[in-house]
Amino acid sequence: MSQELRTNPPRSPPIAAESPPPAGRAARWLYRHVPAFDSLRTYSVPAFGADLMAGLTVATVAVPQAMAYATLAGLPPQYGLYTAVVMTAVGALLDSSKQLINGPTNAISIALLSALAVIPEADKASAAVVFALFVGLVQLGITLLRLGDLTRYVSHAVIVGFTLGAGIMLVLDQLKNLVGLPALGEAHDHFLKRFWLTMTSGQPWHAATVTIGAGTILLVVAVRKLNGWLKRHGARFPIPQHLVAVAVMAALVWGFGLERRGVQIVGYIPPSLPRFEVPSAPWEYVRVLTGNAFGVAILGLLEAIAMAKAIAAQTGQRLDINQQCLSEGMANLAGSFFHCMPGSGSLTRSAVNQQAGAVTQWSGVFSAIAVAVTIVLFAPLAQYIPRASLAGLLMLAAFRMVDYRQLLFQLRATRFDALIVLATALAAIFISVEFCIVIGVFLSFALYVPRAAQVQLTEAVLTGDGQSRERLPGDLRCGRMLLYNLEGELSFGAAPELDAHLTEIEKHIVPDTRIVLLYLRRARNPDATFLGLLRDFHARLQKRKVELILCGVRPDLAKGLRSTKLDAVIGWPHIILETDQPGESAQQASNRAYAILGPDVCPVCPRRKDKPEPLHFTI
Repeated sequence: MSQELRTNPPRSPPIAAESPPPAGRAARWLYRHVPAFDSLRTYSVPAFGADLMAGLTVATVAVPQAMAYATLAGLPPQYGLYTAVVMTAVGALLDSSKQLINGPTNAISIALLSALAVIPEADKASAAVVFALFVGLVQLGITLLRLGDLTRYVSHAVIVGFTLGAGIMLVLDQLKNLVGLPALGEAHDHFLKRFWLTMTSGQPWHAATVTIGAGTILLVVAVRKLNGWLKRHGARFPIPQHLVAVAVMAALVWGFGLERRGVQIVGYIPPSLPRFEVPSAPWEYVRVLTGNAFGVAILGLLEAIAMAKAIAAQTGQRLDINQQCLSEGMANLAGSFFHCMPGSGSLTRSAVNQQAGAVTQWSGVFSAIAVAVTIVLFAPLAQYIPRASLAGLLMLAAFRMVDYRQLLFQLRATRFDALIVLATALAAIFISVEFCIVIGVFLSFALYVPRAAQVQLTEAVLTGDGQSRERLPGDLRCGRMLLYNLEGELSFGAAPELDAHLTEIEKHIVPDTRIVLLYLRRARNPDATFLGLLRDFHARLQKRKVELILCGVRPDLAKGLRSTKLDAVIGWPHIILETDQPGESAQQASNRAYAILGPDVCPVCPRRKDKPEPLHFTI
């Protein structure tokens, strides 16, 4: 992102001075599940103007992208346009993110190409529509099970790495269009191969195309500066910088006939809108497609959620991940009834939408309407949009979508975060965007779980004033009672470490040891693995005639002890529950321990004082 966008991210203007009136039960349900309707409660004319301009700007990018992505998947271009209308509108109404734009995407198109590889050419279109139905159903199932919430455990470094890698990929992928070189290599090959073959082909850059591409970038920057000046002087509506740049360049191409001089343009757009039809395909194709639907559905959710989080990191908005999954599933499901291919949250169009000043989800609806109007009325004019101009817009979006300060922060924070950022970014560049998020998520879990499962064991000693503290190397160890503090995650991930800690305790047991007091107030999330280790540990202590006392037992551990009957094995008098009073459970545990010991105390025990003071644990 630019410095201006990072310090002043796009946020909703002051839409209304008063809070919306209270809503009824049905209205609250509607506002909860259709966020676009909720935004209407405080909508305003400035917000409408910002959303309208952003939607129109996105539409100028959506039309050629939709056609290109459909062609990439081996489908007629109109299927991409249908998706840019229906899926974009439905997704916008339900999106939790205010700036995310749904529709055909590069990653989903490549995955769709692979999924349809075994389908005959004549049946690919109908199979793609049925495939969109399956993808939508899988995503709705994930929504109902609320599995989308698991993404909260993915490190933010994954999102930073995703935006960095995707931004670099966008620049390299669009460079050929900016300089007017014909793309070489098959459509399904990796973009780096196409980039290398194209840039090393020995063909000269096309001067007119370079001029249009560079001119688009300069014009956008100039209009952006002008908007800043106008805003400081009280202007309410900014000039649509992307729309103006594209319109000017399209007019130049049309006026001077530059398409006849080698400038590549969007080309013919079929003037037809999608019609309602129940998706259908032969049963043998259905069986083939269902095997791939789950993977593409997960890919679509990861792609959309990653982009939504990247936008939210810039705008500060709060996301409902389950609602976001619902919007993706409903958009694909509804699209399948209108001849749409599968889609997801678009990286480029979402970035353009955000940077064009979108305020609410209605910018996506306006974009869908604009695409539909373009298809029906303005196809002859829209075909003159130069590809170099669109490449310039996409490159600007790529440079501005990366938050460079956040990137440096993540790289400098820890090696853990830096590794995830770099691995995710490199995976996007050298493998593919659709798998870079999966790789980043895997690394996030793989590196996080061992850190989260760490358990610490510290030995404590009693002091002369009745307090306890961590045992230092020079402290004498009590010959009758061993006191340990165990803290951390008591789950299966920490099983080897837990077993090692319990073994370490047993090493310090001597023939005179009668009690092991285990303090567990800072231990969390016990599971069956820990309870099994505790049962075996207690059994080994019993063989050595040593009593086990558990102190500071929290409710979750107490419940586990009851359900597994370990409370009867250990004995409830030896299980001291944690209380609201600081140190109370520790005092009870010490009293229980000394009741067992009686007069049999070791030479260093504080109770050998003439006037022993009450013991207070401060662990």
